[in-house]
Amino acid sequence: MSIFSSLIWGFIFLNSALAIFTVFKDKERDIAATWAWLLVITMLPGVGIFFYMFLGRKISRESIFDLQSQDRIGMPQLVESQKKLIESENLDVPESNYQDKTFEMVRLFLESSQSVLTKGNKVSIISDGEDKFNQLIDDIKKAEHHIHVTYYIFRGDNIGLKLLKALEEKAKQGIEVKVLYDPVGARVLGKHFFDQLESYGGKAEPFFGSKFFLINLRLNYRNHRKIVVIDGKVGYTGGFNVGDDYLGLYEEMGYWRDTHLRIEGNGVLTLQTRFLMDWNASVKDKNVEYEEQYFPFSSLIGSTDMQIVSSGPDNEMQSIKKGFIKMISMAKESVLIQTPYFIPDEALMETIKVAILSGINVKLMIPNKPDHPFIYRATLSYAEELIMSGAEVYIYDNGFLHSKVIVIDGEILSVGTANFDIRSFKLNFEVNAFIYDRFLAKKQVRLFNDDMKVSYPLTEEMIKNYSKWEVFKQQFSRLFSPIL
Repeated sequence: MSIFSSLIWGFIFLNSALAIFTVFKDKERDIAATWAWLLVITMLPGVGIFFYMFLGRKISRESIFDLQSQDRIGMPQLVESQKKLIESENLDVPESNYQDKTFEMVRLFLESSQSVLTKGNKVSIISDGEDKFNQLIDDIKKAEHHIHVTYYIFRGDNIGLKLLKALEEKAKQGIEVKVLYDPVGARVLGKHFFDQLESYGGKAEPFFGSKFFLINLRLNYRNHRKIVVIDGKVGYTGGFNVGDDYLGLYEEMGYWRDTHLRIEGNGVLTLQTRFLMDWNASVKDKNVEYEEQYFPFSSLIGSTDMQIVSSGPDNEMQSIKKGFIKMISMAKESVLIQTPYFIPDEALMETIKVAILSGINVKLMIPNKPDHPFIYRATLSYAEELIMSGAEVYIYDNGFLHSKVIVIDGEILSVGTANFDIRSFKLNFEVNAFIYDRFLAKKQVRLFNDDMKVSYPLTEEMIKNYSKWEVFKQQFSRLFSPIL
């Protein structure tokens, strides 16, 4: 055997040994993700280990502790109070056709995410990007004390500059402005993008890591949350990021169909808590303490009861996924899902299948085009599996569908930042509103039905006519679904 051959075999042996040691040393990783990473490392010797170092490593226990040790700013007493009411069965839960199950759902979020139930909020659903940004900028102009902003993607295009200008004007007036951005999602911004804002006293900081995303060993853990809080009285969350594409101005994507919420009432305070915890986790030398002006408790101003639920790699509970499972298992008639990416884990997939076999009408809507082709192939594979189980799958054909919504029986709905995929459940920092309001749930059903008019059904016949190459791409992409 030549020296060159010996070196090659030595490298393969070393790569395999390193793969086994590196991946299996994390005993808490689920087995599907473990095998997926082993496949990557062995198929791409050398390069695979590099990918794993940046994308596969879990947050260290020390880093998790740093995040979890941030004090829950705002309403710890209310959390404990509601837990005691749960134990004594005296908590006033929203009315529904399954009162006991709603009680269980409220308790689930209190226990898993310390998510308090807030009552009497005024909530509106926004499904168009231009409407969302017009309302947002109008609210920003009215700010009197503070504006807190988190976005995953923040572009320096027309709408990005327009939003930045509005924030600069308020900072110039002495209003507190804090912007938290994800260093990967905002990677296209110039390093001086926020200089003018900061010169007026505003603050802009990257979430949980270096501004230089290419040298960030936490690269795989993204802050996918979208939160705006204005004076603790008005809040926004949902699917829209900041960019002209979210206004439907990118020709290759077409009209951008998304779902966002505008919230008034005490539900805003739970968004405030989430923002300030994220801020303190990212800007450790400038921690924000509790101030009454951040948390102006209000009387009941609407009819919507809701819980704001967070999840991320800092908490093994996967609270949003558990909420989806709970909702689907509660359904008596229908489950409607909109998501750009559908890559469920085994637990969620089995829950959906059980619902289908129980006679529940399950409808899934996904886009007709990929913004991430590899993930889209895996999405199609799982969607086809649902069709074979008896679900209806619709392909949105009026642009790009980015909406992240689930509604059951026209009774309960969830709108937020989390997709129906393993990344959103385990790797991204996400936030969803779980809403107990028949009026809003039925409005979302009407929006879904309107979207169906510009969609087409994915049928078994269409699936059978796929080429072998198309089938291979879908199955190959699905192999890596646990780490997508």
